[in-house]
Amino acid sequence: MGHSDPAISTRALVKDYVDFWGRPKVRALAGLDLEIRRGEVFGLLGPNGSGKTTTIKLVLGLLFPTEGEIRVLGRDPRETMARARIGYLPEETYLHKFLTADETLEFHGRLFDIPKAERGRRADELIKRVGLEHARHRAIREYSRGMGRRIGLAQALVNDPELILLDEPTAGLDPIATREVKDLVIELKGEGRTVLLSSHLLADVEDVCDRIAILHRGRACRTGEVSEILTVQNETRFTARDLADEDAREVERLLAEKASSVRVDRPRETLEAVFLREVRGPSGDVPAPASASACLSADMADKRSDGDVEAPASGGETGA
Repeated sequence: MGHSDPAISTRALVKDYVDFWGRPKVRALAGLDLEIRRGEVFGLLGPNGSGKTTTIKLVLGLLFPTEGEIRVLGRDPRETMARARIGYLPEETYLHKFLTADETLEFHGRLFDIPKAERGRRADELIKRVGLEHARHRAIREYSRGMGRRIGLAQALVNDPELILLDEPTAGLDPIATREVKDLVIELKGEGRTVLLSSHLLADVEDVCDRIAILHRGRACRTGEVSEILTVQNETRFTARDLADEDAREVERLLAEKASSVRVDRPRETLEAVFLREVRGPSGDVPAPASASACLSADMADKRSDGDVEAPASGGETGA
């Protein structure tokens, strides 16, 4: 379990949601293979119902796999030692509304059994880092949504985690705050931490992620470096500065002499274009599910994984 281990690895990971009698109803993950390296920012993309939330909850040890294997920081994610090294910002910020920012970080620091002096130091540092110094003594119920995301980020970092899971971290933020959060993610990478980022905002993922995986119907249909995925490999583009229009016709012969600078590269697609093609297919049509009931079941599974639908009281797991 050394530092050569991936931060997260899954092998043929399957997760079925079952009914009251233990019969499989929905396959949320259908043989997911992922390897997230230590020290990188990894983006997890996919439409609703693709398995993103299920994957995150399996990484956190909140769900048990039906089949396959998952390792987090070289350990079973259900082990306390693994969980203690993870920071998590959920899509919705669920914090005690009557506490201030300082009290919130004090509370979460105590949950991790951090010494009192260290808790105070970290709270002060994190409040400054997320830009809440001016509101640190106000109750969280008085915070805007954007401020709530900021204090949520701070609590995700209070245990000085090696692995940070961010679910829609820029949701509800204005452009300036969004840029600050993206800068913070880049800083965390610079500190050697691993960040798993799940977001529907593709431009944000494109800005900060080293590699991405596009999930669809419980599988990773595309995985790789962002620059490689977005580069159009069979085209070459020449970009020249200060080249007059009349010289364009002679560009192949005169480019090096007429232009003040020349850059040769390959054009890139947008992440949005790649995402839509992978999910919809070359025709641009969304593949129809096998039946209307299958579509409804997939939607219910995604809501259940998000906590919107109550899970069965018994018989809710198989193959744990």
